[in-house]
This record gives sequence, structure tokens and C-alpha cells, in this order.
Amino acid sequence: QVELVESGGGLVQAGGSLRLSCAASGSIFSINRMGWYRQAPGKQRELVASVTSGGSTNYSYSVKGRFTISRDNAKNTMLLQMNSLKPEDTAVYHCNAQGVFTTTGPSGDYWGQGTQVTVPS
Repeated sequence: QVELVESGGGLVQAGGSLRLSCAASGSIFSINRMGWYRQAPGKQRELVASVTSGGSTNYSYSVKGRFTISRDNAKNTMLLQMNSLKPEDTAVYHCNAQGVFTTTGPSGDYWGQGTQVTVPS
């Protein structure tokens, strides 16, 4: 069984910074792509940023230049450094792992429970 746990959310004033962490646990051999998604009230879940095991990154237009994603393949952890936060960044942020291989073979995709980020207007 693979589990993703996020941490680091909270309330921050506009212009401030937060760093989100995601830790994947279980009998993991490798994870192809890890990413952060967010869902604001009344809106669909959207991709914020993703990173492959080779280090290739992808960002949504709305966060490019303000957020930085990184991962540690050896530790199965991922970070999202969020700077210059705006009220429109307010959402629940979910960690996602795609293409997970465990010691017993391919295991699929996983989601974390989410962590709330609030930026008051």
C-alpha cells in the first residue's frame, strides 16, 4: 500500500510564501511523475505543477515564475515552494503520484488527502 501525506499548508498574507511537502511511503521502487493539484471551492481540480523522475517540470500558467517544484527520488518526497502568493491561490492542494512501481510491480496512481492554503484578500 502506498500513502501520500502532505504538510505545510496554512494561512499567509498576500505576497507571502509557503512551502508544501509531500512524502510517499510504502514499498515504493519508483514513481514516474509527481505533481501538485489544487481545488478551490466550486471549481474543478487543476494541475499546479508536476515533475518527472528525470527532473522535467511543468507549471500552470497562473503559477509560473512564482512556484517551484522539486523532488527527491531517493526519499520519495516532493516540495512546492510558493512565493508571491495571491488570494486566487487559495485552495486545497493535493499531492499526486503517477506511475508508481512498488517492489511487487506496477501499482498505479495515488492521491494525498490535501492541505489547505489560504491567502486572504
